[in-house]
Order: sequence, then C-alpha cells, then structure tokens
Amino acid sequence: MSRDEQKNNTMGLEHATESNNTSAFPPHRSARGNAIMSINTQSPNTQYRSRPVTVAVDPASLVISECISVTSAMRKHARWAGSSVSSILGGNPNPVQLVPPSPLLRPGSKGSTGSFGADGAQDFGVANRWGLRGKRGKSFQDNPLMAGFGRLRHELSSCKDIHQFDAPALLNPFLQVIQASSTSAPITILALKAIRKFLSYGFISPDSPRFPLAMQSLSTAITHCRFEASDSAQDEVVLLMILHLMEDMLSGPGGALLSDESVCEMMETGLTMCCQSRLSELLRRTAEAAMVRMCQIIFEHLKHLEVEAGDDLEALDNQASGDMEGVKMIPSTNGNDVIASSDAPTTNEPRESSSGSENTANEANEVPGRESEDSEDEAEIKPYSLPSMKELFRVLVDLLDPHDKQQGDTMRVMALRIIHVALEVAGPSIARHPALAVVAEDRLCRHLFQLVRSDNMAILQESLIVAGTLLETCRGVLKLQQELFLSYLIACLHPPVEIPREANIDPSLYDGIPQRPSGVKPPPSQAGSGRSTPVPVKDRQKLGMEGGARKPDARQAMVESIGALTRMPSFLVELFVNYDSDANRGNLCEDMIGLLSRSALPDSATWSTTSVPPLCLDALLGYVQSVADRLDAEPVTDGFPDQATLREERRRKKMIIKGATKFNEKPKEGLGYLKEQGIITDDPASAAKILRTTSRVSKAALGEFLSKRGNDDYLTAFLDLFDFSGKRVDEAFRLLLESFRLPGESPLIERIVTTFAKKYFATSGSDVVASEDAVFILTYAIIMLNVDQHSPKLKGKKRMELIDFARNLRGVNGSSDFPPEFLETTFEAIKSNEIILPDEHDNIHAFEYAWRELLLKTESAGPLVLCDTNIYDADMFATTWKPIVSTLSYVFMSATDDAVFSRIVTGFDQCAQIASRYGITEALDRIIQNLSYMTTLDTDDLSRTALNTEVKVSDDSDSVMVSELAVKLGRDFKAQLATLVLFRVVKGSEQVIRNGWEHIIRIWLKLFVNSLIPSFFNGDLGKLTFPKIPLHPPSQVIDRAAKTADTGLFSALSSYISSYAADDPPPPSAEEVESSLSTADCIKACDLESVFANISSLPADSLAPLVEALLNELPDDESSAVPVITVKQESLPSSPSSASKPASGKPTYDPAVVYILEFCTLLTLRDDETVGLLGKPIAEALQMILRDSPQHHPILVSRAAFYQFSILKASYDHDFVRAPVLLHAISSFPTETLAKTSHLVLQGLRLCIEQPGPLRSEIMTSPDFWVILRTLSSSPNASPTVFEILEGGVSGSPSAIIADNYEAAIALLNEYATAAKVGALVEQKGERRQRNARPLKKEASSDNAVVSRGVKAINLISSMTARIPHLMKQSHLENSEAWSAYWLPIFQAMTTQCTNPCREVRSLAFSSLQRSLLSPELTCSDHEEWTAIFGEVLFPLILRLLKPEVYSTDRDGMSETRVQAASLLCKTFLQYLVLLSKWDGMLDLWLKIIDIMDRLMNSGQGDSLEEAVPENLKNVLLFMASSGYLVPPSKDPSQENLWVETWKRIDRFLPELRNELALEEPEAAPEEQQPAAEKPAEQQAEEKRNSQEQVAES
Repeated sequence: MSRDEQKNNTMGLEHATESNNTSAFPPHRSARGNAIMSINTQSPNTQYRSRPVTVAVDPASLVISECISVTSAMRKHARWAGSSVSSILGGNPNPVQLVPPSPLLRPGSKGSTGSFGADGAQDFGVANRWGLRGKRGKSFQDNPLMAGFGRLRHELSSCKDIHQFDAPALLNPFLQVIQASSTSAPITILALKAIRKFLSYGFISPDSPRFPLAMQSLSTAITHCRFEASDSAQDEVVLLMILHLMEDMLSGPGGALLSDESVCEMMETGLTMCCQSRLSELLRRTAEAAMVRMCQIIFEHLKHLEVEAGDDLEALDNQASGDMEGVKMIPSTNGNDVIASSDAPTTNEPRESSSGSENTANEANEVPGRESEDSEDEAEIKPYSLPSMKELFRVLVDLLDPHDKQQGDTMRVMALRIIHVALEVAGPSIARHPALAVVAEDRLCRHLFQLVRSDNMAILQESLIVAGTLLETCRGVLKLQQELFLSYLIACLHPPVEIPREANIDPSLYDGIPQRPSGVKPPPSQAGSGRSTPVPVKDRQKLGMEGGARKPDARQAMVESIGALTRMPSFLVELFVNYDSDANRGNLCEDMIGLLSRSALPDSATWSTTSVPPLCLDALLGYVQSVADRLDAEPVTDGFPDQATLREERRRKKMIIKGATKFNEKPKEGLGYLKEQGIITDDPASAAKILRTTSRVSKAALGEFLSKRGNDDYLTAFLDLFDFSGKRVDEAFRLLLESFRLPGESPLIERIVTTFAKKYFATSGSDVVASEDAVFILTYAIIMLNVDQHSPKLKGKKRMELIDFARNLRGVNGSSDFPPEFLETTFEAIKSNEIILPDEHDNIHAFEYAWRELLLKTESAGPLVLCDTNIYDADMFATTWKPIVSTLSYVFMSATDDAVFSRIVTGFDQCAQIASRYGITEALDRIIQNLSYMTTLDTDDLSRTALNTEVKVSDDSDSVMVSELAVKLGRDFKAQLATLVLFRVVKGSEQVIRNGWEHIIRIWLKLFVNSLIPSFFNGDLGKLTFPKIPLHPPSQVIDRAAKTADTGLFSALSSYISSYAADDPPPPSAEEVESSLSTADCIKACDLESVFANISSLPADSLAPLVEALLNELPDDESSAVPVITVKQESLPSSPSSASKPASGKPTYDPAVVYILEFCTLLTLRDDETVGLLGKPIAEALQMILRDSPQHHPILVSRAAFYQFSILKASYDHDFVRAPVLLHAISSFPTETLAKTSHLVLQGLRLCIEQPGPLRSEIMTSPDFWVILRTLSSSPNASPTVFEILEGGVSGSPSAIIADNYEAAIALLNEYATAAKVGALVEQKGERRQRNARPLKKEASSDNAVVSRGVKAINLISSMTARIPHLMKQSHLENSEAWSAYWLPIFQAMTTQCTNPCREVRSLAFSSLQRSLLSPELTCSDHEEWTAIFGEVLFPLILRLLKPEVYSTDRDGMSETRVQAASLLCKTFLQYLVLLSKWDGMLDLWLKIIDIMDRLMNSGQGDSLEEAVPENLKNVLLFMASSGYLVPPSKDPSQENLWVETWKRIDRFLPELRNELALEEPEAAPEEQQPAAEKPAEQQAEEKRNSQEQVAES
C-alpha cells in the first residue's frame, strides 16, 4: 500500500474512533483502531493536521440537524410547502407496530435500505391503510424527497453508534436531493455540505456497514447532480462543492474502494468543469487544481497496485485489457459538445447537463430504483485499477491534439498541467505498464513534440515541462522519441553566429566550442540542408524537421527544460551510452554539451534573454559536478554494456559518418573508404546493409548510385534486404521508396523498377499479379498515378479517376485484367497518401510519416539503457571536455561577478580532478594552458629585473621585492585568482600533466627571477649542497621601517634629487609596494611547496614530460635572450648600474637557465630509475654548455660542470656521460674560465673520486684530469681543494695512483712543494728579528697553508716509494724502463725540493731523498739502472746547490745543505761501493765524485764546507782502502789505474791528504803480510760493515 493510501486509511480509522470517543455514546473500537490510537497518543502533535475532525456533540443529533436544515429549506420552496411534517417530527406518525417486525426492516441493518427501495411500498401501504394523509390530501409517497429524510430520522432515533449505522441509508435522502432536478442550488448546497461534514467527521467510515456501496452511490450522485439553474453564482457554488467533495472522496479512506466507472465519471465531471468556457475563471482554475490533486491520488494508487501485484505485473495489465469495456470518458468541452476520441466510441445519447432545468416528478422516483440495483450489485464492485487510469490518461492526452480545432490552447494548457502531475507521481510506473506506456510512447509524444513548436508561450512552457518530466520518468521506453525531442531543441537553440572576438580574450581559449551541432553541415552547404528537395527552410522548421529561429522567451523556456534534464546525474551519461555510442544515432551528449557551452557565453543573451547564459553555465557546471561526485563511487558493471565494446562502436561510428559523407559526394570514394576501414567487405550485400541502415547517407545520392549502370549487384543486394511477402505492389514499392529517392531520369527509373518487379514477383507470394512484366507495368502505372494525384502543377486540371487508372491497365496482367477490387484499393491508397520521401513533404503528412517510421524503428532500437554508474565517465569526459574548458575560460575572462568567478573556479577544479583521476592528459594540459594565459604570467615581457627594488616594510616582516611582475599581478585580481586556480589544479595532478608543464615552468621561472619563490623548497629535491642560485641584485634596498617620520615636501624632494643625481630609479610608491605584497600573498597561497613535494615523488615516466619541458625552455642563444647581468667570481655585483651594462663581448648570466639545469639534475638524481630514464637528455644539454664554455657565463658553466659530474657519478653504468669527454671539455676551458669555475668543478671532481671504484680510476688516469689539477693548483682559491683531491688520491686506501698517473701525480706534488718556497721569506725575517731581539710576528695563514701543503707534498712523494716495487712488477716494463718510470721521478722531485728556499721543505726533502737513496728496495733487482742516482740525482743536486742564484735564496741554509749534499754523496757511494765495484763505470763515477768535491771545496763558501769536504773524502778513502779497492799498485796491480787517477785528482785540491792518510806503507815482511792477506772472508765482511757504520755515523 502506498504512503498516501496508508495515511488516508489511517485518517478514516482515526476519524471513526475519535468521533466515538467524543460522542455521548459508549465508544466502539476495533483492534486496528486501538493500534492507531496508540500511535497517535505517542505523538499527539506531529500528525494533528492529518487527523479527522472530531465532534463534541451527539453524531445522531448532528445528522438530524442537517436533515432539518435541508427539509426546512425545501419547505420554503413552493414545490414542497405543503409536504408532511414527518421530516421534522421524524419517522412513522403512528409508532404502534401493527405487524410483526421483519428482520429485514431492522434500523441500521443492511436490509433497511429496502425501506426506500423496492420494499418501500410496504411503508406507503401501511400509511394508506391507516388513512394517514399529508397536507392537501397527498400521501408521503407524493413527496419521496421529504419522506426520505423522515425515514432517516426515524431510523436514527434508535441509533446508538453512528459508525454502525448503514452508510447508504445515511446518505440516501441527501443523494436524492442532489440528483433531483427539481431542487434549487441552495438546497443542493445544503445537501452537499451535509455530506462533506459526514465524511470529514467520520460518520461514514470504513467501519460503517456497506461503506463501498455508499461511496459508489455518492460518486454516482455527485457526477449526476441536477438542480434548477437560477443564479450563476449559486450554480458555481454547487459545482465548487462537488469538486471539493470528489477530492475528499478520492483522498479519503474510501477513495481506494471506488470503481473504475466511478473514477471515470468523477474525472469526467472535473474535466467538464475545466473545459466549460461559460464558467468563471476562478471556478475553472479551482476545477483544474482539484483535477491535479485527484490525478495525484489516482496515479499514486498505481504504485500501490504494483506493490500488491508484486512480480506479476503482467496479470495486472491483462486485467486492465479485459475491464476496459464500459470505462469511457467523454467530457463536454464546450457546452454539450463531446470530445472526439479515437478510443472512446461515439454515442448519440445525450449527456445530462450539470445544471439542467428538468422538473419532472418521476426523477426522484428513479433514484431509489437505481440505488436498489446498486445494492444488488454490491458484491460486484471492484476497486478502481488500470482501466480508469488508462482512460483518464487517454482523454488527457487526446486533449493535446494540436490539429483538433475544437480544443483551445487553454484546454491544452490545463491538460498539460494535469498530465505533468501524473508523470511526476507515477512516471516510471506508467512506463512499466504497456496499457499506459503505449499512450505515452505514441500519442503523448506525438502531440508534445508538435506543441513545442507553438508560438504560444503558455503552450510552449507547459509542453516543455511535460516533455522534460516525461523523459525524466519514462525515458527507458522513449529512446527514439527522446532523440527527436532533444535534436529539435539543440537545432533550435544552437546560436547561428560565430563567437565574437574580444580584445582581451585570446581565440585559443575558446577554440573547443563548437559552432554548430555535429550533425549540421557548415554554412556554405546549408542552403540545401543536405537534401536534394526544394522544400523551403521555413516549412521544414514548421514541420519539426529542423530547428528554427525562436523568440527569446521561447529560447529561455527551452534552455530551462534542458537544464532540468541535465540536473539528472545520469542523464548525459545515458545520452553518451545510448546515442553517441550508437552508429545509427546522433551524438546527443556531445551536441548537448556543445550547445550548453556555446549558449553559456555572454553574447547568447543578444538573441535570447539575459537569463540564458547563466542557465546554460549552471547546467554545464552541474554536469561537471555530477561526474566529479561520482569519482569515488564504486564502479558498477553488472548489467551495463561493456566499455571496450562501446569504444569500438564509437570508433566505428566515426568511420561510418566519414564514409557516408564521402559517399554523398562521391559514392565510389565513400565505399572505398569504408572498405579500407573494415566497415564493409567486397560483398555488395555488406555495402547494401550499411547504405540502408545508415541515416547519414543522402537518399538522393543513394538513389542515383543504385540506379546507375554497373551497380546492378548493389541494387540487387539492396532489394534483398526488403521483405515484400503479403504486400500489394503499391505497398511494397512505397516501402522501397522510403529508403531512397527515385532518380529523375527515365533509364535510371526503369532499371530500379525492373529489379523491383523481379524481386517482388519472386518473393511476394501474391496471386494477383501474373508475371514480372505485370509487376513492371503496374509499378509504372503507380508512379504515374502518384504524380497525377499529387503534382502541384496540375492544379485546376482534371485528375485521373479510378476508371482511367483501370483502363490504362487493361489486359496487362498475363493478357487479363487485374481484379477490380485490387485496383480500387491501390488507387485509393495512392490518392489518399502520396508516395514520397518524408523530407519532401510540405504538409502534415511529413510529421505523421516520420512519426510512423519512428515507431516502427522503436522495437529494433531497443530500450534505453539507464546508466546509474560511473564506468563511462572517463570516456564521456574525454569526449566532452574541450567545449567545457573553453567556455569556463571565456566566461572567466569576461565575467565581473564574484558568484560567477566562484562557480568557474570550482568548475576548473572539478574538471582537473576528473582529468587527473581518469588520466585525460590532453584535458588537463588545456586547462593549465588556459589558466596560464589568464594569469598574465605566461608571457615574455615580465622578465625585466633591472629595476627591481627590495623594500622592508616593517621590522617584524620579511622584505618584499617590488618588480614589474609583482606590481602588475598585484593590481589584477582576476590574474591572481587564475594563478591560485592554476596551482590548485596542478597540485595533485602532477602525474597526469604532459604538455602543460611548459606553461607552468615559464611561470615558475618568472616568479623565481623576480624573487617570489625560492630556487627549491626544502625536501627531497635538496640533494645538491652548494650555494643557492644567484639572482639579479635589486637596484635599491629601501628600509621603510627605519625611516624617520620626516615625510614632508622637502624630504621627498631631496630624496628625488638624490636618486636623480645618482642615476637611480625612483623608489616605488606605496601602491606599488602594496601590489607587490598582494602578489607575495597570492604566491604563498598557491602552496607551491606541496607541488614540488609531489613532483619529487612522481614516477619516472611522469617526470619525463616535465624534464623535456624544462629543457625546451633553454634558450638557443642565451646571450641575447635575457637582460644582461654581470656576475663576479664570488658574489653578484653590488652595483646595479654596472650589472645592467656588461662589457661588450662578455657572456651574460641568466639565472633561469641555471634554475632549469639544476631542477633537471635534481629530478634525474632522485633514484636509479630516473637516472636511467632522464639522464641522457640532461647530460647532452649540460655537455653542450660545457663544450661552448666561452659563450656562457662562468656561473652557468661552473654549475653545469658540477651537475654533469653528479650525473656522471649516478649514471656510470650507462653511457650518458663519458668521463674522458667531460674531463677533456673542462680541461679545454680558457684559463680564466677554468679559474672562475674552479670551485664547483673541483667539487664535482671530488664527488666522483671520493669513493674507490672504476669511476675514480678512470678519472684519475685521464691526462685531462691532471691538466685540470695542474692548471688550478696555481689558483689561490682552488689550490687547497686541488691538493685535497691529490692527497686523497695518493694516500687513499686503496691508492688511486697507478702506472698511468704516477708521473703526473709526482709532478703535481712537486709543484706544491715548490710553491712552499714562500715560506723562506718568513723564515729569514724571523732570523733577522731574533738577531735584533724583536718579537716574532705570526706567520700569515695563507703562507702557513702553502708551506703546510708543501710539507705534505714531500711526505706524499716519499710515501710513494713504498709502492714502487709493486708498480714495477705490474708494469711489465723492461728493467731499465721500469726503474726510470718509477724511481727516477721521485728522485728528481726530491732533488728539486732539496734546493727549495724554504728550509722546512728543503730539510724534509733532503731527509726523504737520503732515505730513498739508502733504501734497500733501490737495488733489489739485478739491473744496474739504479746507478743513475749519481748522474741523474746527486750530481745535479750538488751542481744546483753550487749555483749562485740558488745559494742566494738562503745563504745560511744553503751552506748547510751543501755540506749535507757532500756527505750524502759520499754515504751513497760507500753504501753501494760493493755493487759499484762490479760495474765497469765505477772509475768514471769515482773520478766525477772527486771533481764534485773539488768544486765544493773551491766554492768559496767558508770554513764549514772546507772542513766537511776533506773529512768526507778521508772517510771514503779509508773505507775504500780497507775494503781493498784503493790500494797501491804494489799490493794489487789490478787497482793501479784507480789508485793513480784518484790521487792525481785529489792532489790538485788536497795535496796534504795523501801523506796524512799514509796509505802507501813500506813493504812488510812476508811472514807478517801473509796472515793479513789470508783473513777469512767473514772477517773481511765484518770489518767492511763496521767501516760503513762509522762513515754513516759521521
């Protein structure tokens, strides 16, 4: 049971119980009544208005009072003035019971009705037998109306409970008055008032006996009400009360018990009142309101019936079909005129007038008779059901017929309003029942779609409302009807003009808005409208075939209708699935969005109303919101078409449309295209099927194609698609010509007719035609007859008659005639209905024909799929986003209202959410592109930063940079809003953005160079640790917080003059500062930090478009791309004037380029995946900068080098960056450039070699690496870092020094040691101060560092000797080559440093040299290359020490070094004397040593060297002598040469030494010499070792 019916029944029960409680009689409650009372007692106030009215008086007394009121009024009338007083006294005048009481006459019983029915004669007979007479001698029987009230009073006298009183008996007297034509309006009013009171007080309720019969009787009475017409006002009161009573009956508890006949009569009565033009406007409007209410109740009951029927709805429909007989409504719409109906049979029986003036006495007597008959049929009363609803629906729909001249527009408006209520209440239920759905599908839609073309605004508005509600509630069975209706609205509403150009709106913002619906051809071919028939455009518009120009109010009404439909969340989805994804249907969803988008532009108000643009915009945004609301909904796929299938169908549809377009121009090309796309095959049947089923094929072009010679196979295949069985020739030919237009040339027609005759004769099964020839001739005769009957050129001329038609066909049917009845039928069919294409009709037949065709296609089209799901949203939005985004952009640029801005912002945000969620990259990119344009930041004229001024506004706030960009953006609220929306769109959608990055990046760069955003926010991107990217320094720095209060004219003037004199720009105004602050707040609100955080976590494939866009922003020639900024080595210049005027020919600096490269590098270095995917393009870009380093600023070059080193380290497993190539590029820098870029270059080098591995080895073995280090080692700033790199490579574990870089490392260490000579000056100054007793000043830190590095260099060189054997073994060189490659460089370096002016370095180098020379590793091999230590190391060392320029660098220290060198020479000689003795060149070496000692002795140094040289020589000579090498020839003749040459040389500068040593002893006795000569070898060796130790100690 429906909610309303439950409420109504509850009201009835409440009424019954409460009226009992308030009466003076004991209450009577049913179990159900008790339950209801308990509910009401729990909530006494909530349902107070829905409860029946209670009475505080005795119900029986109240009924009696009403009886007296009516009879008193009647007695005042002359007709009843002499009636009996029994109606006042009540009942029988003689209370004595003369006969036994009959159980049938018990008051209040069911049989008591007999007292006024057929058994009423008993009462009258008794009265007559007693001789009781009324006034003037008339008996009661003479006044049955009065007598009925008397009997009612008599029966009420014994009534204890009004609810147990027989309901028909209670109503009967009043109903007789209502139906009596002799009563006047006031009397009828009293009777109606009484009945309404009884119903409202619950005296007649479902608990009353025979309640259904009472309701039936009441319905019959009020629908057949008669009274004497007198005063029109009184008459209308009667009708008004009848309306109210009918409404009360239907809405009350007894409404569901009324029969179908009763409901039809009541609704017929109400409709008649609505349609009677002679009634007052107020009454007709009231009747309409009552009809609306009753219609609500009736169709609400339909849902209750469905609940009762459960799943067996078919049984309900079958019952409706069987119960339709006798259920007819024929409301009078104009006086006594009857509405003609196709369902209702016409009748010649007149209907009784609502206000007839009949005055016959028999009328009153007829009423009881009818009541008695009803009582007999009480058991047959069935509650109303589908039959009455169908009849009511049919009558209402028939009232809409626009071609029925009897109905006025007022009646149609009324019918539309009532139908609208029915659809609102039970639209889906109507669609579920064929009995009702067939009316909606056919006649209702047919009438509605014609009424929407009306120029009457009332008709149009109501038609649109009803059509919208019909589609909203019943669209499941109205697939093709909905397409027709929406296509018409779109064609009518789509603006006919192009979008106007606005000065501040770029056309690219709205290039996605369609200029016309998808099915409409461009303007040049619109004259023919795609048809080959000369039907004027205006006529086609009237027929509904095309949209036409409508009045502004009509356009607004249509837009409101569309808006109501689009507010349904699933409406546009259903259009997309059912139409856009169907090859035979139009693109309704796409066209609808296009229409709303185009009409939402402000200019559409010029041909509609000012309300249309916001209405369309609201509908468009509603669509976007509905899709956005479904984003998080759970996808539902069960019962819905497959998404992939629909995608394929849409793809196929595009091809078919394109192929059909080509076919209409050149059929062969069209078919060829369709074959290429796989739509058709080489089989003509495949092409024929497409040509017949595709509505986009021109029927004229198709006719021409099929009839041409050579296309016979296509024509035959095309005809094979038709079924002519059971059809006459004219019917079959009509069916054929519905699919194409018959060509005009006779041969072409003949070819078609010949093929048709063959096909028809073979398949029709007709026994009328005898041969193909007969069919051919008859078909030609039909064509001629059609032209003769319908050609407008034959107006006024005699047209062919049947006899003429028959005469023309005489004897052609197999030598006999066609049957006369056959010819007659054919003739009449052609005469009444022309065979012609619907496109060529210029009358009502066009719409009727098209409508019939539509109904025929309905079954094949199938039901409309209701799509309450989000699985199609992605495809739908991907198809429709362009016009939406374009419209939002256009409206945003042209709007001035904050409410519009708010909605647009929300729309952009939701569009971005949808595009991001469904991965619609193109949509998101377009949104970003349009928003970027609106921000005004995506331009090239806002990069000027030369006049930027930094202003500190207050002590407690950060300073603000006042720039051209900041001021411009701060003044433009719309641009600020667009900026906020842009980054709101970007945030969270980073993974989907592709081409949109280029716009975002350009904005970022401008914000960055104008100090509005930092280079990078703290987060995962901060992997590179070095100074921030330097920016253009501000032209001025103004601290307004520190200014004094002196702001007078003099102060302002002096400030201006001073700035003018200094050639500085004037300080920014307060307004400019405020605008800049506004811009800063705007950028802060954009939350760019979150955007960068999201970017840092993007998948690698999503970062690729961002990196590509970044690299695309690199200028081809940056020297001319940006304003000039000259940057110093350490920091940016402090003078803005000089910064803006660079020296000619010098490269300029663009911080944006550095920003791009650094951003790309950070993104690439995130993880291994990003390195592999993004490294190559970034490395190539960096390498280009390094390769052309002279063309770029050092800051850019230095950072590019570091970025490249970082990528090299991360991507060493790839081949993006090759270390040799990178090092060579850097080593090729100009010296000045390399020095300026040294800091980051060395930092990058250190980064790559800090860990042992293949990369370190590859770098440190590259010659370019050592070139870079040697070049930078001379730079004071770079030298410490170079040495750290060198020290780490030499002393690292494992050491990075190998054969390939050994010599380069020693050479570089030697240079560092050499650089320590600066320490000599400090040492010598210190000695002088000590002599003068002055305090020693602290040595400069830089000098200390240089000396320290020199000392460390010596130690490193010395430490490398330990690795020499290992290196020599690995080198695989020859012995001589290996020794020269590894030992010699170290000795040479140490030799060089032994002459270093710095004593600390020199001393350490000498000690290291001595250790190395005396190292046992030196002679560990069998070769004799080590002997070069004298000629290559010691001799050159002493010779350098003997040079005056060397000696002069440190006179005191060098003297000591000479002594040490002489001693070292001797020690080294003695150390290796045994090995040298086996060398052939020992004599030459020894003689050279003596020469060196001679030069030292005669160097003129002084006593120290003159003492040291003889002493060292003495030790050597003694050791040689003791070892048996230097002995007189007498002792060893083999050593004679050595002896002679030695003393020959020594005697030159030390003549006394020979005698002093006395090595030439006299010859001893043989016996004494023998033991000495025969000493054991072991003893000799021991003596030798002792001598060596003595020499070493000395």
